[in-house]
Amino acid sequence: MKRKTLIGCGATLAIVLVIAIGIFSWGTRTYNGMVQQEELVKKQWSQVENQYQRRYDLIPNLVETVKGYASHEKETFEAVTQARSKAGGTFNISEEVLNDPAMFEKFQQAQAGLSGALQRLMVIQERYPELKANENFLALQDQLEGTENRISTERKRFNDSAQSYNTLIKQFPRVIIANMYGFHAKPYFKAAEGTDTAPKVDFGGK
Repeated sequence: MKRKTLIGCGATLAIVLVIAIGIFSWGTRTYNGMVQQEELVKKQWSQVENQYQRRYDLIPNLVETVKGYASHEKETFEAVTQARSKAGGTFNISEEVLNDPAMFEKFQQAQAGLSGALQRLMVIQERYPELKANENFLALQDQLEGTENRISTERKRFNDSAQSYNTLIKQFPRVIIANMYGFHAKPYFKAAEGTDTAPKVDFGGK
């Protein structure tokens, strides 16, 4: 009788052990999967930042070139300079922005503000035929146009990777692991005027 009892206890312990190992294995795979997805989001975020940084670096030369033909457009130049300064300040927040929706919104608004200022700057060239024919200006406009398109592409890719990650951590029972280890949903770039698509840069006369 005692032997049967011991065998029964051993079988129960074995079952419990198998279940425990199964849960541990599932938890490990789930955790590692979340880490992998979060790293993909961070990687895509860096691509977004790279393109915004590229645009940021193009602006001084672009402004100086336009000034050479439209020096009295002071108000527009000041607007671009201020918008660039504001947008540049958001680069210091790095990946922290991905865990703070308010900070992410601030980043997006600053970049949208710069997009609007650049659009106003590019309107100027319609009033100056000599500027529209300037080789340096033509080269800069091509770079800016290409950068705006890449920004739009990278933003979409970021949203896609963030959606995959957010879906992963919100599904039950994975949400239990997410809450235990501090995996938080990532914000998205919102579709709004001047931000949902690459800003239109009309370089007439090409």
